[in-house]
Order: sequence, then C-alpha cells, then structure tokens
Amino acid sequence: MSVRLTPSAVALVLANLIPLGGVVLLGWEVFPILLLFWLENVIVGVFNVLRMVWVQPDDEGGLILKIFTIPFFILHYGLFTAGHGVFVFMLFGGGQFPITGFPSVVTVVDALVQLKLVLPALALAASHGFSFVSNYVAGQEYRRVTLQQLMHRPYSRVVVLHLVIIGGGFLVMALNSPVLGLFLLVVLKVGIDVRAHVREHAKVARPRG
Repeated sequence: MSVRLTPSAVALVLANLIPLGGVVLLGWEVFPILLLFWLENVIVGVFNVLRMVWVQPDDEGGLILKIFTIPFFILHYGLFTAGHGVFVFMLFGGGQFPITGFPSVVTVVDALVQLKLVLPALALAASHGFSFVSNYVAGQEYRRVTLQQLMHRPYSRVVVLHLVIIGGGFLVMALNSPVLGLFLLVVLKVGIDVRAHVREHAKVARPRG
C-alpha cells in the first residue's frame, strides 16, 4: 500500500522534526524523547474525545449512547495511558521527577518546563489540532465515522507506539549510543505514526465522483 502524505500528515512530520533536532543538535537523552512521545498519546486521546462529542451530530438518538460511551473511553484510555506514563517516569526518569502513583498534571508540567519541552509539546498538539480541523471538521469525517469506531480508533495506533517507545528506550540504553539509537527511534516512531495517520483517514475519505 502506497502512502500519500496529506497536509495533516506533513504537519505531523514537521512537528516530529523538533525531537529529531533535539537528539541531533541538542543532545537530548532517552527520557525527554519518551516523555514527549508519551504526552502525544495523551493528546491523541484528548482529540479523540472531541471527535466522539462531534460525531454524527444529526443523530439525536446517539446522544444517549455518547453520554455513556465517552466517560467510559476517558476512564479506560486514561488508565491505559497513565499506566504507560508510570513506566516512562519510573524506568527512564532517573528519579529526577519521582512519582508515587500515576503521573500527576503538576509533575508532567514540571518535567516539561525543566526539560524545555513546552514548545515541542505545543507543536505536537498543534499538528493534531490541524488534523482535527482540516480532516474531521472541514473534511466532514464526523459524518462518515461512528461512535463505536472512534471508541477503538486510538488503540491500534497507540499500542504499537507504546511497544516501540518502551522497547526502543531499553534498546538505546543497552547500546549505550544515545544519539544514534534515539535518532533511529524517532525515525521509526515517525514512520509508524505517519503511516497509521494516513491509513486511518483514508478509511473515511470523502468518496470520489
């Protein structure tokens, strides 16, 4: 299957060039990269909630289903992602940002500020926001997907990224070659992310003709 880069996919690639530049030019180590990629999974969940709220607005009967489905998704995906966050902080944080349970908002914000990751995090959020506006709203994807599809959509993409990020983090530490290892990790992550992004939106593309 060929991959055609859409404007939103290009925006995603450009946003990911920031951590790539951080590795090559600024000498970022494992934890800042993994923290940034983990935070992107949180961003994906936030925008998916917005999609679930927006989906099929003309279906009045679907409102009741949304009332039950959206809180369930927030709880389930939230616990899933928070669990991944525990691994990132405890295994790769080096005790710099200690946690006693799930990472709190204060701890995450403090880490982003101290590691100077606020702008890269905002860039990733902006790229997903651009996709939401251009594909979902302006492209009217919200009329061509269902609430049930959105309920499951993030997991296939995020599970793969979880495995790649955690496994890649251990590999980088084992090789003791942070620049090359992190460079390859970022490139691999971007490739998987972009391919998933393009395929995801191709499934609900506007019919031609």
